[in-house]
Amino acid sequence: MQGDSISLMHMPVGTLGIIGMAGCEEITEKINNYLVEWRAQRHIDITDASLRGYSSDDYRIFAKCPRFGSGEAKALISQTIRGYDLYVLVDAFNYGVKFKMYGMEVPMSPDDHYQDLKRIIAAAGGKARRINVIMPMLYEGRQHRRSARESLDCAIALQEISGMGVDNIITFDAHDSRVQNAVPLEGFENVMPYYQFLKALKRTIPDINISRDHIMIISPDEGAMSRCMYYSSVLGVDLGMFYKRRDYSVIVNGRNPIIAHEFLGDSVEGKDVIVVDDMISSGDSMLDIAIQLKERGASRIFIFATFGLFTEGLDKFDAAYNDDLITKVFTTNLVYRTPELKKREWYREVDMSKYIAYLIDNLNHDASINDLLNPIGRINKLLGRE
Repeated sequence: MQGDSISLMHMPVGTLGIIGMAGCEEITEKINNYLVEWRAQRHIDITDASLRGYSSDDYRIFAKCPRFGSGEAKALISQTIRGYDLYVLVDAFNYGVKFKMYGMEVPMSPDDHYQDLKRIIAAAGGKARRINVIMPMLYEGRQHRRSARESLDCAIALQEISGMGVDNIITFDAHDSRVQNAVPLEGFENVMPYYQFLKALKRTIPDINISRDHIMIISPDEGAMSRCMYYSSVLGVDLGMFYKRRDYSVIVNGRNPIIAHEFLGDSVEGKDVIVVDDMISSGDSMLDIAIQLKERGASRIFIFATFGLFTEGLDKFDAAYNDDLITKVFTTNLVYRTPELKKREWYREVDMSKYIAYLIDNLNHDASINDLLNPIGRINKLLGRE
């Protein structure tokens, strides 16, 4: 797919503008650079009044949310956005962004990032032609359903920003995409990075043999089965699954603790395995599964996780790598990665900036993104099947 593949029969919805919120500066710059390059190559006649601003040296709209000493904040957008098709990129899980409150340096929580997002939307309200929110890891996405007397935070958040005037919400690998039912009349795209992970795997592990006799897809729990079924079907390899036995009599850190992981599937002996999930939180489940797979004779273990949070640090992954339990861990650059993580030998980053640029470019033209959402053709080409 080339950057000039946009059908210019579709006029832009409005002048393109991108706001990268605090902590998203790096990926926003990469996205902007792709868009600048592609649109400069299209040789559009920008004398046409309807296309003024189409070709630009910079599509970024600089905005900030300064804070008072009490921790209160406000949003400031530094230039006009009237008539713009605005894309707001937010990483709600970037704890690397900090602010001063009562003289203390405080890391931003997901709640802080979400409130700043609403401030930006409020500052842009009534001025931009269209507001689109790109929230790679969905805020409160794990609180998507009610199993007791508890809040439905994700649904409330989606309804809240929708009510503020957001037209489209773009997220990646939602914990449960059915949460989009909370905003049935708004645009909601749940984008899956299947192709990007496979491309990163092929580039990192040149000798990988993706065939039924040599590789197997493993689901770490029942919740990840749909992702793993896709990989299994497209690649034509076998699928295995672990399910979690929990102790429902107690709650630890808000969850019922896992007693054991039980395996269902064919033998993994002598095979490379790919364990696929939406996120790595503490990493305990992934590493316990890696131990069990090694005990069953698995060869190399690769972990695909769209979001690598590593909430309890990297030491346990260092130990697992040194003990030859894991070979590589792949996560995207859609959420904050610490400098220490990027230096780890066992870690590989999957860059999603070009893919997001494609999405923005198509949506700004009001063009179909179906080919972007369905990567089967690109995967077959990657594997030499075309």
